[in-house]
Amino acid sequence: MKLHVINTGFFKLDGGAMFGVVPKSIWQRTNPTDENNMCQWAMRCLLIEDGEQLILIDNGIGDKQSEKFFSYYYLSGDDSLHNSLKQSGFSADDVTDMFLTHLHFDHCGGGVKNNAGELTFENANYWSNKDHWQWAIEPNPREKASFMKENILPMEESGHLKFVDFDKPSPFSQFDVLSMDGHTDKQMLPKIKYKEHTIVFAADLLPSIGHIPVPYVMGYDTRPLLTMIEKADFMQEAADNNYVLFLEHDPVNECCTVKHTDRGVRLDQTFPLKEIL
Repeated sequence: MKLHVINTGFFKLDGGAMFGVVPKSIWQRTNPTDENNMCQWAMRCLLIEDGEQLILIDNGIGDKQSEKFFSYYYLSGDDSLHNSLKQSGFSADDVTDMFLTHLHFDHCGGGVKNNAGELTFENANYWSNKDHWQWAIEPNPREKASFMKENILPMEESGHLKFVDFDKPSPFSQFDVLSMDGHTDKQMLPKIKYKEHTIVFAADLLPSIGHIPVPYVMGYDTRPLLTMIEKADFMQEAADNNYVLFLEHDPVNECCTVKHTDRGVRLDQTFPLKEIL
């Protein structure tokens, strides 16, 4: 099995929204803002190459939306989904499975090529789960702007949509699937066994190293108190077992480990994924 980092570019979100009730005077130490209080974030995906399977975890924001839409998010950087796949020796046609942690636009927008509903990964199954799918196609008012029908419905209409069943073993031999409900209903985190390491694709449970302390919870989360419980439990487990946490949104750091301290679980080390490959 081989792992490849797939960088799809950077975007900006309001710093206050990303850190909830934590004061800016604290969180800006790790995540500085621009003049509009916006912080830069990565959209970093992971490609698993294993025999005939090529599994992509998340796919970024895509490029099919309007200029007005993209003007809200200040996209930047030289990386793109297709260029990153090419640099790893692949194309979109090679992907066999498109695994989506959840269906917010910055995680799944690259999976549909255009507003005609053509899929980017024409030969791939697209993986969600029944509860999250229903949550996304009948969205609550808080998340409605993040669940964009043009990003989501073509998966089902094309016949490529598959569901993970949490009552059964993972459909993938390469990883188990953790389910988290604080950020959005039934967000899925792949837990990958790689050589002597356990790598967890942290998605929006842990967007960056700046979010490691338990109270540092995004304002976007639908159930922030539940996120705190889920994160506290997970971070204890991660520190106990020296998990490698793959960070989807951290603008600088690809991976980190955490450790127990007298102040709770805190950052241990940061490093690029290639250091353990």
